[in-house]
Amino acid sequence: MESYEIGSSALTAGVLEIGAELCSLRDAKGWEYLWQAGPAWPRHAPNLFPIVGRLKDDRLRHGGKEYHLTQHGFARDRRFAWLSRQKTSCSLELRDDAESRAIYPFAFRLILSYEVAGATLDISFCLENPGDVVLPASVGAHPAFNWPLAPGTAKDAHRIVFAGREPGPIFQVKDGLLQEATVPSPVLERTLALNEALFDADALIFKPSHTQALRYEAPGGPALNVSWEGFTELGIWSRRGGNFLCIEPWLGYASPVGFDGDFTEKPGLMHLAPGETRTMTIRIRIE
Repeated sequence: MESYEIGSSALTAGVLEIGAELCSLRDAKGWEYLWQAGPAWPRHAPNLFPIVGRLKDDRLRHGGKEYHLTQHGFARDRRFAWLSRQKTSCSLELRDDAESRAIYPFAFRLILSYEVAGATLDISFCLENPGDVVLPASVGAHPAFNWPLAPGTAKDAHRIVFAGREPGPIFQVKDGLLQEATVPSPVLERTLALNEALFDADALIFKPSHTQALRYEAPGGPALNVSWEGFTELGIWSRRGGNFLCIEPWLGYASPVGFDGDFTEKPGLMHLAPGETRTMTIRIRIE
């Protein structure tokens, strides 16, 4: 599986051509911040397209036809084409083809770009509609960071501090579908104290997210500042037995329980007119 490394004197990032997936994020001392795809979860930071979450029975209905589209879409498992590979940046693209149209009958061009400057990694998601009909789609990021951030630090000592208030309520999924019932937010003021039990019912879903920046930290240890633009929801997820924490900006979410209509009417999608382009960004800064 081909990968490419970009970096500065402070930060090095690795990117795979399969899924255009970030696979490494190391500081100047060589410390790895990204989950290394262990047995508890076999991915690093998959890119989600053309859906976030799951469709009912994994069925996409459109124009009187049914297509089989599985959770989080197909981009994370497709080979992207390299557009550029420089010392501090790289860019990859995925276009529709016969294979994609067999499960998702729309034209698209998705470009993932990565750039390192100092201790910061910028990630850009650019979705273009080259077709002659409206493109309905969702885009999401799913990076998994090491939890704990440093050896010898208790997982329960970690926390997320949001840039502003996140009052909730929190949405959840069951069997991959968005539930109608919500739960009170576990965020106190701006702080989410982390523990494994938070994720026993799957991800915490902020729909919408009221802030677009947070700090993931262990007191006295390293920290990650994550901010985003263009994304409207946020998922936070982990799994018992997995030493990772996923911080996931999304534009879109799983099908609500009970929705089984035409895909173009699914809640949470963006709709790009022919020729339209939408760009979303994520910034990760290591401290």
